[in-house]
Amino acid sequence: MAEAADIQEIVPSPARRWLRRTASLVIGAPLVAALLVGTAAPSALAGGTNRTPTGSETVKVSLDTIAPSAPVKGDTLSVSGTVTNRGKETITQAEVDLRVGPKLYGRKSIDDAAKRTGYVPGTDPAPLGGKYTVRFAKLPAGISQDFTLSVPVDKLGLGDDGVYQLGVSLSGQTTRARYDHVLGIQRTFLPWQEEQRDSRTKITYLWPLIASPHVTAETGSDDQQTPVFADDELAAELAPGGRLEQLVSLGSQLPVTWVIDPDLLSSVDAMAARNYRVKSGDTTVAGKNQAVAKKWLASLEAAVSDGKVIALPFGDPDLASIAHRGKNVSGTLSHLQTATEVAGTTVETILHVKPSTDFAWPIDGAIDPSIVDVATSAGAHNVIARSDSLQETDALPYTPTAARPIGGGTTAVVSDARLSTAFQGNMSTAGSSTLAVQKFLAQTLALAEQDTDTERSIVVAPQRMPTVAQAQSMAGALHALDDERWTQPLGLVDAAEAKPDADATTSVPGSSQYPKKLRSQELPTQAFQDIKSTQVSLNDFQVILTHPERVVTPFGNAINRSMSTSWRGKPLKAQQYRDSVRTYLQGLVNEVQLISKSDVTLSGRSATIPVTVQNRLLQGVDHLVLRLKSENATRLKLNNGGAVAEQPIRIGGGHSQSVKFDAAANVNGQVQMTAQLYTEDGTPYGEEMTFTVKVSELTPTVLLVIAGGLLLLVLAGIRMYTHRKRANAGGAAGDNGSEPEQPSDPTPDTGPESGAPSGPGEKVER
Repeated sequence: MAEAADIQEIVPSPARRWLRRTASLVIGAPLVAALLVGTAAPSALAGGTNRTPTGSETVKVSLDTIAPSAPVKGDTLSVSGTVTNRGKETITQAEVDLRVGPKLYGRKSIDDAAKRTGYVPGTDPAPLGGKYTVRFAKLPAGISQDFTLSVPVDKLGLGDDGVYQLGVSLSGQTTRARYDHVLGIQRTFLPWQEEQRDSRTKITYLWPLIASPHVTAETGSDDQQTPVFADDELAAELAPGGRLEQLVSLGSQLPVTWVIDPDLLSSVDAMAARNYRVKSGDTTVAGKNQAVAKKWLASLEAAVSDGKVIALPFGDPDLASIAHRGKNVSGTLSHLQTATEVAGTTVETILHVKPSTDFAWPIDGAIDPSIVDVATSAGAHNVIARSDSLQETDALPYTPTAARPIGGGTTAVVSDARLSTAFQGNMSTAGSSTLAVQKFLAQTLALAEQDTDTERSIVVAPQRMPTVAQAQSMAGALHALDDERWTQPLGLVDAAEAKPDADATTSVPGSSQYPKKLRSQELPTQAFQDIKSTQVSLNDFQVILTHPERVVTPFGNAINRSMSTSWRGKPLKAQQYRDSVRTYLQGLVNEVQLISKSDVTLSGRSATIPVTVQNRLLQGVDHLVLRLKSENATRLKLNNGGAVAEQPIRIGGGHSQSVKFDAAANVNGQVQMTAQLYTEDGTPYGEEMTFTVKVSELTPTVLLVIAGGLLLLVLAGIRMYTHRKRANAGGAAGDNGSEPEQPSDPTPDTGPESGAPSGPGEKVER
């Protein structure tokens, strides 16, 4: 056979060629088995961790392109790819062949075929052979070679419409096996539908536009409240080639239903319309991607002009986490209600299209009764589930239509699990993408081939945040259905209103059947406790503000983001985001505070005690009450003669106010005073402030003693002055020659005139 392949002028017939290859394989099978056992033994002894590929796994065959993906009569099928020798020996007389068939019946047969690895004689079909091969004289170990096989469709041997297995194999010889044998094979599927079917399956493909939260609760002080972003990573997704840019660019050419998180629109709109800021350490810097944001919004607005738009609740709250961990924490369900209410207006304001807000989409379409209850509590009447959650019984031989009633006026729109998960893997290589596209097309044709006269609608709900490669693969598969030979597009709203299949299951699985992996990724109960604590603080804060809307809106949105489905698998980042919201709010609350006082000394029976309230916010505060309390009303009473006095507080932004309280002292000593701000409903606001008043009151008895003492001092002074004056007068007379005064002489009854006041008892004659 090898000689015949190398001598171009001698070309054996396909039938004879097949017989000769089959005979060689049958004769050589025992020898091959022995060789495989021999080569595998050393690996087994070593633990088998780095086993060198052998047998039909020696060569890796990658199928990079299959064009067209679903050929019609008259086409030429082109298959391109790469073969790589992963063994340790050089392969000689290598030949790449195309193997077509057999036809596969049913969706399960496609699943089974996709799981097969390695070459199985008698199961895998014979190669086409002849001129539809690619030959390599040798393929050294570790070396790759590209190939392209081009075959007219009429040479493929396709029969009736349906799904055919398509394989590409490499055969050759090695030093240990000097005969032609299959060393590598890759299988895929070839949908074959010559003309448009009379009955086509309606396909609803959801195209999600969802991103992780990037906007903080912080805003600027300007009138527009410039938003502050935690980072500028969203710009990279919006830029040409970025994930979100590709989703819009690809989706604009496809018949899809857009599923949008309004928070994403709000964030991009904030970037485009204002001079947004980005956090950088302890400060913020100006964002520089306004143009990118504007272009993306314009492209999206044009893409969704047909109106097939579903708005998720703002922030895409994690419905399963709320149902399992958060619904019993007061206030949680009200957040979901608020997120739903703002969703429609946000989308309509930015994209100028009215979306449907009547759909809830739990993660991976997994549901249980509690998830359905939470999903519908905010007003949604349709829950997007998935068929591996709401499973059919084996008695139903076909895939039923997506819509089905599950009670309480709620419709479960059950997406197809096979199609919805078709592109979840790594699509970054051409080989993996091609295989995924071909399998997706095969499954859709198998759906159409199912034995039922009922016209059905099938919903595809892919992963929430597909990568660029995944989105490109998804788009490639949908473009292959453009000619609508066996499918036709349908919007999600219409799919939800389709007539349900009477035999389809409508029983919601119990809580015990919820996937453990998904449950392990849920937000913890503590997360909802944190959110509740933040909401309580926000409620207490907003009532004192003259413009509460400047705080309520950004913090309300941040709280919704704290419940986002995108936090799954990222518990640390989720906690950090919640902490940042709570910390920033507490910082604002603390901007309205009492200024600390030193101890006060109070002299006298009455005085005024000042207490200063500071408002460092940029807006005014009102509806506050300052309450001052004396811990000892017997010693020190306030305004009304009691232990407590209150005064209303109203302060402009950036100002302070000194509030004065009248006090009356009764007894000397120290009195502990406590000042506390309250909202008008009596809720304490901020920290209390304490200080000490020292009372030193002067009683009437003390004053009388002091007055008596002063009087005695005055009398003593006058007497001393009089005696000194008389002594001075006697001395002057002796000097003028008068007789000295004798002790027995009487005191003179007159004296020189003096301007000084006369002493008491002193007789003065003028």
